[in-house]
Amino acid sequence: MKQSIKLKFILTFYSLFTPTLIFSATDEVFTMPWWGWPAALFFTTFFIGIFGVLAGIGGGVLFVPLASSFFPFHIDFVRGTGLFIALGSSLAAAPHLLGKNLASIKLALPTALVASAFAVVGAFFGLWLSALNPAYIQGSLGVTIIGIVFIMLFAKDSEHPSVAGGNYLTQMLHIGGIYQEETTGKEVSWTVHNTGKGLFCFVFVGLLAGIFGLGAGWANMPILNMIMGAPVKVAVATSGLALSVTDSTAAWIYLNKGAVLPMITVPSLVGIMLGARIGSKLLPKVKPSAVRYIVISVLFLAGVRSLMKAFGY
Repeated sequence: MKQSIKLKFILTFYSLFTPTLIFSATDEVFTMPWWGWPAALFFTTFFIGIFGVLAGIGGGVLFVPLASSFFPFHIDFVRGTGLFIALGSSLAAAPHLLGKNLASIKLALPTALVASAFAVVGAFFGLWLSALNPAYIQGSLGVTIIGIVFIMLFAKDSEHPSVAGGNYLTQMLHIGGIYQEETTGKEVSWTVHNTGKGLFCFVFVGLLAGIFGLGAGWANMPILNMIMGAPVKVAVATSGLALSVTDSTAAWIYLNKGAVLPMITVPSLVGIMLGARIGSKLLPKVKPSAVRYIVISVLFLAGVRSLMKAFGY
């Protein structure tokens, strides 16, 4: 039964999402009415919202490479929208996940505050680099996305990591909680360790989130799960909650600089938030690993396409 559900998600994704990629893969801008590209953005971001929540990576990390590679938009507008998309998807999914005790405020706030402070620095640096030459950002984005693909490919999620005991920082912040595992009906008690190392990692997460407008979900989940020892479902849910703090700071920098275009941002936000609400309801019942390889393959394609555009292909 579980395998059947996974297969349906994969088939739905490829049948509805892949044609959009193929259609947009050419450099030629097809003649279409004014609402054509916004409509394409809406349907694309709708599925990004579902799979972003299930994989715990947010919407920005999928939207930015896909939109910059397969849609005829300037990279600055795409990055500005990417941050608002990551913010919108996290806000749409957070209330349901908080109600299920899967997302933890005590875990999200310290990590998100560190990342958000450095996201501001990254946003200013990214806009400065783009002003020099957009190809610099396009090429750096391609390299970063392919690097993320390899991190996701070789990272092994642990459903319930072994945590010997919380350290002083964990105890001081009272990080921990209890949630009900719906697949077994049992209550799971959890805490974290290596809190200092985890917070240090979020410095670099914030910088990359600001530079490329990727959000930070691609890194939040592995850090929370593999380094700090949070259960995978807690890490996935808290990753989305943390995005609402991290991305809001960098997003206002792009908005203030005029790098947010409503015709791109509005349909993308509506699509991502609708998809994220569906994804948050599916998350307790579906293992995030079920969609990991789909996300990896799409990101790899987008990363290669970004590199090709940087070199003029």
